[in-house]
Formats: sequence, C-alpha cells, structure tokens
Amino acid sequence: MPFIDVDTPHPHVAVVTLNRPERMNAMAFDVMIPLRDALRDIGTDNDVRVVVITGAGKAFCSGADLEDPGTIPHIDGLTLPTMALRSMELLDDVITTIRRLHQPVIAAVNGPAIGGGFCLALSADIRIAADEAYFRAAGINNGLTAAELGLSFLLPRAIGQSRASEIMLTGRDVTAHEADRIGLVSKVVPGDDLLPSCFEVADRIIGWSRAGAELTKRQLWNSLDAGSLQSHMDAEGTAQLFVRITTQNFQEAVLARREGRPPEFRD
Repeated sequence: MPFIDVDTPHPHVAVVTLNRPERMNAMAFDVMIPLRDALRDIGTDNDVRVVVITGAGKAFCSGADLEDPGTIPHIDGLTLPTMALRSMELLDDVITTIRRLHQPVIAAVNGPAIGGGFCLALSADIRIAADEAYFRAAGINNGLTAAELGLSFLLPRAIGQSRASEIMLTGRDVTAHEADRIGLVSKVVPGDDLLPSCFEVADRIIGWSRAGAELTKRQLWNSLDAGSLQSHMDAEGTAQLFVRITTQNFQEAVLARREGRPPEFRD
C-alpha cells in the first residue's frame, strides 16, 4: 500500500494524504521521500492551483517514527554522523519543497500534529484545523531539542517569541481552539467539515489570477528572510509592477466590477 495518496476531488485542487494511519502517519523515510517527490510532481502540474495536505485516520502526522524509521537511501559507505546529516537533509527537503511550490498549500490538520508533524503543518501557507486536532513540539518530551525542521524559525514568526518559547520549552499540547486564539491556525471546524472548508478557501484563491497568487505566496515567505522593510518593499514593488505591466488583470478587475460580474483573469 502506498504511504502517500494524491487525489483531485475538487477542481484544480490536489489533496495529498499521508497514508500510514496505523503509525499515526509518522515521518518514516518511506513516507517522507514519496511525499517530497509527490509535491515536486504537483508543482509542475499546471492544472493544480492549490494543494491540500492532510493525514489518513485520526492523526495529521505524529513526527519521527521511533520504532520503524524506514530506509535512508544512498548511504552505503557512510559513517553514522554523515548518515544522520543526510537523513535530516531529506526531512528538510520536504519543508523547503512546500515553501518553493508555485501553488499555495493548505494544511488540513485533522488530528494530532506532533514534533515533525507540527513542523509540517507550519510549513504550509494556511492551516485549518479540525476541532480534535492538537499541536505538540515533542522533541523536548523525548530528551531532545524541540527545535527541528524550521520550527524555532517559523513558530515565533507565527505566534510571537514568548508564546513560541513557552510551547517549545514545556512540550505541552496546544488544542485546536487555543491554536485558533493565538493565530497558529486560521480557523477551527468540525472534522467532517475540514476538507470542504479547505476547498472553500481554495476556491477563493483560484478565483484570483495565478500570477497574483503565486507572487503573493512568494512575497509572504520572502518577508520572513527580509533584512529590512525597505528591501522587502522593493521586492514587493517589483512583483506588483511585473503583474501590472505584463498582464491585463488590473483592467479586467476594473471592468468586471463596473459590469457587476466576477473577473476572468487570463494572466
């Protein structure tokens, strides 16, 4: 049975499901490498405008699989330290692949998002949680560091330094409703409404121009690395001028409002 399912149950939306429910969709290499490769393939599928990542069964992703980590490829002849470095690079690839995708990514957090699963959810552009979901920075609970796969970079930027420090240093669970209150997720819905809610958000994104959505995603991520407000505004201005000058999108938006109809952006 494949550990990653890719389906298109909604127009222009690819749903990528971690399909190892008996292990709470833990991050074995046999799951994460196919996930990375599936996302790379989706990135070149021009019919897909939005990607949704979720988990099969009752969990989103429970982080590292401590019992069955799977097979690390291309390690023949390597010593343990180098094998460890290569393994972390493979997991890092998943996070950076999501960031680099042309399409906006929605994490449909259907259940526990623990350790690396918490990082996976944070790497998405938008997070929508089922009411039974929760988040845990579990490394600290296992005698390790809670900082992994970009968590110590992304979480403070999402919810603030103090809250992030408290969550990561205590290893406590953050319920879906607390996550909503502190801005970790955009909304919480009943479990049966999770994918329909994601599709509703996706439809709004799809209704705008492809170039506009892709460049907005890029600028939002670039803002995390920006060295100054001025340098980021310069980058934003270049992106805005690019779409304004190379498309008729702005003219179409004005005309559509005048005629009382939805715009048809052809980029």
